[in-house]
Amino acid sequence: MANEVREKGQRAKSASIIMNMKTTAEKNKALACIAEQLQMDTATIVEANQLDLQLGAKNGLSAATLDRIMLNEGRIQAMSEAIQLLIELPDPIGEELENIQKENGLHIVKRRVPLGVIGMIYEARPNVTVDAATLALKTSNAAILRGSSSAQNSNIALIASIHKALHHANFPLDAVLLVEDTSRETAKELFHLSEFLDVLIPRGGKGLIDTVVREASVPVLETGAGNCHIYIDDSAPFDMVCNIIKNAKTQRPSVCNTVESLVIHRSFLIKYGKELFNFLQSLEISIYGDETICQFVGSAILADEAHFAEEFLSLALSVKTVDSVQEAIRHIQKYSTRHSEAIITTTQQHADLFLTMVDAAAVYHNASTRFTDGFEFGYGAEVGISTQKLHARGPMGLAALTSTKYWIYGNGQVRN
Repeated sequence: MANEVREKGQRAKSASIIMNMKTTAEKNKALACIAEQLQMDTATIVEANQLDLQLGAKNGLSAATLDRIMLNEGRIQAMSEAIQLLIELPDPIGEELENIQKENGLHIVKRRVPLGVIGMIYEARPNVTVDAATLALKTSNAAILRGSSSAQNSNIALIASIHKALHHANFPLDAVLLVEDTSRETAKELFHLSEFLDVLIPRGGKGLIDTVVREASVPVLETGAGNCHIYIDDSAPFDMVCNIIKNAKTQRPSVCNTVESLVIHRSFLIKYGKELFNFLQSLEISIYGDETICQFVGSAILADEAHFAEEFLSLALSVKTVDSVQEAIRHIQKYSTRHSEAIITTTQQHADLFLTMVDAAAVYHNASTRFTDGFEFGYGAEVGISTQKLHARGPMGLAALTSTKYWIYGNGQVRN
């Protein structure tokens, strides 16, 4: 209900004042307690997650969505280990960014400070509950989390574990709150909770993100869907192409940094097309291609505009033929979600042009798009991949959850 959202907003706001006074040592102790509690509660969390998976299968959720929801002992262990890595990261709060001594004697210091109260609205993936909560705590923020009904039992179990840990660490339980009502009304209430929320972060499919960006009056940190491309240039080494595509498409097809579209130079296609598509078919990847591609692959489906724009999140690829790196860039710019884009080439001039001209949060030369991740970039956990350009872009780690503040020290100065 809307009343739940406002009540928890008020509680989180009060908790954020307490969080602002917590030391790095105190925050790290709380995080260690959470890491330990998650492992202690593994059986309970997995049991709750099984309920979500059973309901999801009954409701016809896709295999990709069920994979995002699924928690097992290994994934919970990974969550715990990620928190340990987060503990080891420097605390950005209080970091001095500028130090200015004015001629009139004023001493101006710019430092990092918490945002305050962070709202997260997200689909499926219950691991976001832990990522968001722990990143918020490390940066002295409070968090209001609103997951989807598809992972509700898992989220409730995870929050219960987090609250046990916060109690043990003498932290306010209201520093991490879950909105348990997953109706559209509560989502809309969050969109306009500017009295208590300092920022709202959506994480999920394009529909959710577009809705939040369009309707929210609370400032939004936009995380983007991932229609990620790999452009295979005419000089691309065949073995490298196969290794990168296999990793970028099949390692975990249901995540936002998986490759969804190949753009292939015609010269490469003529030389290696048959071998490449035999390889892709051996990986059981479905192909939606242009007319040229369909001539190479009898089982390919002729692609339309929707296919080139789609984030499949499954073993499927759209494939486009081009005659130059410039044409590849134009195609990618048309359909890109500005997440992660890659070029495979041994021609440095082409690589430089691609990396400069393609407008995305992360651009790669001869590497898999799967590296666009807070852990891989050394940030610890992340709250999402930002595809916008203001405040934060790319994997959003600790620094993205801070703002800045000026301390001005004087001895009686007045302005003339």
